[in-house]
Amino acid sequence: METVEISLHGKKFSIETGKMAKQAGGAVVVRCQDSMVLVTACKGADKGADFLPLTMEYVEKTYAAGKIPGSFFKREGKLSERETLVSRLMDRPCRPLFPEGFAYDLQVIATVVSSDEEQDPDVLAVVGASAALTLSELPFEGPIACVRVGRLDGKLVINPSNSELKKSDMNFVVAGSRDAIVMVEGGAAEATEKDVLEALFYAHQEMQPIIEMQNKLREKVGRPKMQWSPKVDDEKLKEQISSFMKKGMADGVRIKEKLARRDALAILKDSAVAKFAAPDSANADKMKVLCGKVFEDLQYKTVRDMVFTEGKRIDGRDSKTVRPISIELGSLPRAHGSALFTRGETQALVVVTLGTSDEAQRLDLLTGNEFKRFVLHYNFPAFSVGEVKPMRGSSRREIGHGALAERAVKAVMPDDGKFPYVVRIVSEILESNGSSSMATVCGSSLSLMEAGVPIKAPVAGVAMGLMKEGTNTAILTDILGDEDHLGDMDFKVCGTDKGITALQMDIKIKGLDRATVETALTQAREGRLYILEQMRQVIGAPRVELSKRAPRIVSFKINPEKIKDVIGPGGKMIRSLTESCEVKIDIEDNGTISVAGSDQDRVRTAIGIIESLTQEAVIGKLYKGIVKRIADFGAFVEILPGTDGLIHISQLADDRVRRVEDVVKEGDEVTVKVLDIDRQGKIRLSLKDAIAEMKGGTATL
Repeated sequence: METVEISLHGKKFSIETGKMAKQAGGAVVVRCQDSMVLVTACKGADKGADFLPLTMEYVEKTYAAGKIPGSFFKREGKLSERETLVSRLMDRPCRPLFPEGFAYDLQVIATVVSSDEEQDPDVLAVVGASAALTLSELPFEGPIACVRVGRLDGKLVINPSNSELKKSDMNFVVAGSRDAIVMVEGGAAEATEKDVLEALFYAHQEMQPIIEMQNKLREKVGRPKMQWSPKVDDEKLKEQISSFMKKGMADGVRIKEKLARRDALAILKDSAVAKFAAPDSANADKMKVLCGKVFEDLQYKTVRDMVFTEGKRIDGRDSKTVRPISIELGSLPRAHGSALFTRGETQALVVVTLGTSDEAQRLDLLTGNEFKRFVLHYNFPAFSVGEVKPMRGSSRREIGHGALAERAVKAVMPDDGKFPYVVRIVSEILESNGSSSMATVCGSSLSLMEAGVPIKAPVAGVAMGLMKEGTNTAILTDILGDEDHLGDMDFKVCGTDKGITALQMDIKIKGLDRATVETALTQAREGRLYILEQMRQVIGAPRVELSKRAPRIVSFKINPEKIKDVIGPGGKMIRSLTESCEVKIDIEDNGTISVAGSDQDRVRTAIGIIESLTQEAVIGKLYKGIVKRIADFGAFVEILPGTDGLIHISQLADDRVRRVEDVVKEGDEVTVKVLDIDRQGKIRLSLKDAIAEMKGGTATL
């Protein structure tokens, strides 16, 4: 067993191998404080595919936090949304670090085996994936490291605890190699580009000791790397196929309309297969694969040459121009809010639904149960790209894109105390040619404003691309799907006119230097401000009134001690209220009551009843009440529902009273004045003072 250990910003951070899962190709336990993640890497057979068959899985075991699963079966089921998102975090920085052509079946599994509920295991899982691959026989071109960076009171913090994150105005997960950043995921509270850049490269600087840990461990116990080299193709034959397709490729990639371009290039590829891969030849299948490979290489080179030599992109734009934008609000008459956002050949129908607190999503997490009041779901049906596919559950890509858009918009959502609604946004991608997640962000802001949700500011998003050849670098604004596929970076930037609310960066090259990231952020800001202006021309601020289709929710506070009066014995009172007024009533422990209903008059009626049930006596005020009980020393009067006060015998009249019954009897309605309320809540009343005020004409009830 070998262990390497450092102190990372005051916290014990270690990587251990040789103790657990020794039959795996590579296995490590990454630990920070009491959070531990076991990560394994295994190799299967060579699939001979034209892609890397790598699967990353992140699994949270509830025993890690001393919990039993809440499901009926009492065992962990399919990956949760959080587990899926962390699986993507592991995959994205590691995948580009395998050599081109490597096609062995690979699986990396990260299992959270201990959670202290303060140190989030997600960054440990990414580090573990790199460490397990680095120690294995696989030709992984790492290691990489991963940290989270937050900002507390203006100071950057590495791997802040969950408690600290609640106070942080930044939350970025950054992965990098020794020389460059390779992945970014996270958000901020409208941070400036300068502040974000500083945070990212501070994280890159501070992750270097974790990279050195992995190198030391590899030197001690790393397995010899497998002997592997890519298959060598017939270069002469490749040149013949390339020459055959060159003219058609040059013409085809210049077709601006996506489907027409796709069809033209498909015909070109089929013609090459027909010429060079005769069906009756012994190597027909091999030649089809080779034709496909040459086609991809030629398309890659042709499109990139256009950008570098002509300064033109596939659709004729320069590097900074955003595609034409059109916006339509209120497309769905029965929805609470809707927007149809179209940018070029990418179109999103984004719909807002407002609900009550009992419709919040319950999350069963290692850190405990939470209720989520804002959710955003992103759907990418096959028809959006003109394809036919079976409809299944949400893909990892859909979950990831939805989480990015949700993070971007959540930063501008109103506080729960000011806006007591549960908000669900659904983005239906109707047409896609790149940047559909950014169209979702724009459409979300528009539909929220159309619904009357008081967001702090509209948010827009833009996807940036990169093409790099030697010293030539081109940064592209608002990339197409083909530019994403053929480029070296997909850098999504979301924010308001004040600053950034969410980032997601993935690259296919070894990493990005500071100058490139800075230029991309600056160019993204220009594109974002342009898009925001296009949005403002349609709707500049939230509607003054909430959608007439949305339920009406009114929140107010009562004395927490009065909650029992609203609920009533066995819940009798609250059931009666909800049924008679046709409303939903939510009561929090701090005395906050929310009344929701589709009919505003019924909501007002319910509020009136609750207020009458929870009124409190005020010193000096007159009340009409009923005498409930007679005693030798005075009379008890109910001045409010469930609230009694005492008229002492001396306060019944100006003259001396011998018997209480001489002045009042049980069941009498009397007007009394509140003289005092002591610390125990006992109320002193006066009948004679109330009579005097009424005679003087100054009394008010």
